Amino acid sequence: MRGWLAAIRAATTPDARATAYQRLRMAVEYFASFAVVDYTVHVEALVSDLRKQGLRIGTQDLRIAAIALVQGATVVTRNTRDFAQVPGLRIEDWSAM
Repeated sequence: MRGWLAAIRAATTPDARATAYQRLRMAVEYFASFAVVDYTVHVEALVSDLRKQGLRIGTQDLRIAAIALVQGATVVTRNTRDFAQVPGLRIEDWSAM
């Protein structure tokens, strides 16, 4: 959102400002169509536990994995090498379909 707000601030003409606001509105509407899953203290604790297991996986991917484990969800990814390290995580690779 910062980028859209910066574009609004940087607009020097009424047309440019109106266009920037329209693009912000479209972005908000687009993102509103996604379900946002909670990131809880339980998820954070699981991230910490998984990190202690010495998994060689990036922090953001580890957070995604922990959220999926807590939610009982499947992670759809091409990055099976990293996510396959997480015990109990269900993953699917749709890239070959």
